[in-house]
Amino acid sequence: MENESYGIQVNGNSVHHVNGSLYQAKMKIRKPKWNIRASEMSRKTFNPIRAIVDSMNVEPNPSKNMIALSIGDPTIFGNLPTDDNVLQAMKEAIDSTKFNGYAPAIGYQKSREAVSNFYSCPEAPLDAKDVILTSGCSQAIELAIAVLCNPGQNILVPRPGFSLYKTLAVSMGIDVKLYNLLPEKSWEVDLKHLELLIDDKTGCIIVNNPSNPCGSVFSKSHLQKIIAVASRNCTPILADEIYAEMVFSGCKYTSVASLSTDVPILSCGGLAKRWLVPGWRMGWILIHDRKNVFGNEIREGLVRLSQRILGPCTIVQGALEAIINKTPQEFYVNTISFLKSNSDICYSALSTVAGLRPIKPSGAMYLMVGINMEHFPEFESDVDFTEKLIAEQSVFCLPATCFEYPNFFRIVVTVPEDMMLEACTRIKEFCEQHYHLHTDSIIQDIV
Repeated sequence: MENESYGIQVNGNSVHHVNGSLYQAKMKIRKPKWNIRASEMSRKTFNPIRAIVDSMNVEPNPSKNMIALSIGDPTIFGNLPTDDNVLQAMKEAIDSTKFNGYAPAIGYQKSREAVSNFYSCPEAPLDAKDVILTSGCSQAIELAIAVLCNPGQNILVPRPGFSLYKTLAVSMGIDVKLYNLLPEKSWEVDLKHLELLIDDKTGCIIVNNPSNPCGSVFSKSHLQKIIAVASRNCTPILADEIYAEMVFSGCKYTSVASLSTDVPILSCGGLAKRWLVPGWRMGWILIHDRKNVFGNEIREGLVRLSQRILGPCTIVQGALEAIINKTPQEFYVNTISFLKSNSDICYSALSTVAGLRPIKPSGAMYLMVGINMEHFPEFESDVDFTEKLIAEQSVFCLPATCFEYPNFFRIVVTVPEDMMLEACTRIKEFCEQHYHLHTDSIIQDIV
């Protein structure tokens, strides 16, 4: 006998009878229309550099070649190649065919040992277990923030400072508090302001040394004062040290961890800047626990977070030991010598320009220049100033509004020397054309 099936309505629900048994069919509630929305996390993600730069609707002067002093990528112009030993290490890693598969999420043991041996010192000893390999320093920073903070907590970020800190934190529902750096003190931290911002919801203090965008290098004594603030308030430090050792002659680099006796530190670094290979995306977190404050929980948390993307590029990991150990000291010296020479050229040239106030850098790849806006009344802001500089002189500098610091602009000093000289000449010409003596200055001169 064929299955018998018929439908009746009971209290508004469809009830079917099949082979003498009854079951209630759940009615599907259909969407009336498509309604696909971007996630809350994606809506909260905002990169101020991209937002400001992408909104600049300006064409460069067609009669002048464009000189971009805006991007912190030392490879763009080809004048700062990485060392041959670095390239050879990569070739050998590829030819070995040993690094084509998955590695542990936190990186190969041998690669982590190479990093720990390279950065270990008596004041801040490291083992392989203290190293997490990441996809670039930016992912190292992301993991460090994510393991130290929950949504609703806050992090302390330098102003001016690298915009990615805020971009990452806000996307995770973490608040950002900006502590001031002091240009008149070569961008040292305003320690009183820093300490005032700390509360019971502060997850960490971000310390960037050497600095992007400032090009500053903190002295040992100043770092000790920052650590003292963290110690008094039982707040860990996230140290962005991607420019470690990239300091000019006359200055000395000191890692934050080497000075800390009780404050636990997650130090983030990578190959990008010192080895001049930002596109290879190799970074790391160095776990400097002090008095077992982090304990197993933070370490295990970092491992779990690393497992979300299964680690950085295995080819670069395979080459990492040779890259770190076989790059000659001469390579580092030559890179720093070039950056210092360009920084000196830029600082000296712009120091003579009325209306500008460059702050002398001590390391990294950057130089910040203050704009006395009262002498340039036709410009509404540093963004407007830099837009017109592109339109008239084809020189592109980043307005420091990108770094939460209006009325400054940042110059990247990695361009060839002749371009650096030409850019400074054009900036000077631009300022001379638009400079106006402020009324207060005229009165002061008369008096």
